Amino acid sequence: MGIREKLSLVPTSTQAEATQGRSWSEAWRRFRRDRTAVLGAIILLTIILAVLLGPLVYTTPANQIDFSQAVAPPSWEHPFGANDLGQDQLARILSGGRISLAVGVMAMATATTVGVVIGAMAGFYGGLLDGGLMRLTDLFLSLPQLPLALLVIYLFGNQARAIAGPELGIFFLVVMVIGGLNWMSVARLVRAGFLTMKERNFVAAAKALGARPRRLIWFHILPNVIGPVIVAATLAVGYAIITESTLSFLGLGFPPDVPTWGRMLYDAQNYLETAPHMALFPGLMIFLTVLSINYVGDGLRDAFDPKIR
Repeated sequence: MGIREKLSLVPTSTQAEATQGRSWSEAWRRFRRDRTAVLGAIILLTIILAVLLGPLVYTTPANQIDFSQAVAPPSWEHPFGANDLGQDQLARILSGGRISLAVGVMAMATATTVGVVIGAMAGFYGGLLDGGLMRLTDLFLSLPQLPLALLVIYLFGNQARAIAGPELGIFFLVVMVIGGLNWMSVARLVRAGFLTMKERNFVAAAKALGARPRRLIWFHILPNVIGPVIVAATLAVGYAIITESTLSFLGLGFPPDVPTWGRMLYDAQNYLETAPHMALFPGLMIFLTVLSINYVGDGLRDAFDPKIR
């Protein structure tokens, strides 16, 4: 039997893609059967639509100061009440939600990109490169993330503001710090997937047909290990939102005129007894967003788990 006849018996990348397509359909069916995951997806989608389209409907300015309404409780005029400057809390939550969600998504994209690249290189090439990249991963895992993030923002915050402005500079600095300290789990997942998939028959067939390493990595192996990466990326969004809120609450995040949810909690800390609504509503938004993301992440994890039927 010739080499071409032997290769015809080996699963090709097209067959692997068809199998992957069926697995995605099965994963979607499993996800739809998970009620908590579907509920989390509905809540998350509602929050996203609210922060994106809400300011177009609720047109009260987020930064309009009215001292006559300082720490006003919830009312028809101010559904979520007002802060110590008389600014409308609902308008600030809708405006700040865009920033908080943008930080979460961009930090997730940064962490996922770095993790996928490092994990793919380590798992595909192996040897000394694998050992060096995994030791680097272990080094980052041993770092205290929150104290290090506070230190980096404290040291380089002024330079970032001078380069890109007070808002955009801090935005990119926070995104890079959070994303740069949370890629390790993705790298390990991708590496484990590559170590398994590169021994499959369809990869051997692609090698025999002359596929270059770059094509093997991006078109043959990575699409077959992307499921766990999606799950990790989903959970990373919630973690990034929590971290940004923590940084803002500690006063090292965005400037006071940028109403992120964490910054609103920081502004409310002195009014917890006299105006608890100042902390209640932004805290509730953080809670619902992170909880719904975790529900979606758990649902995706179960949907992509081949052991669960």
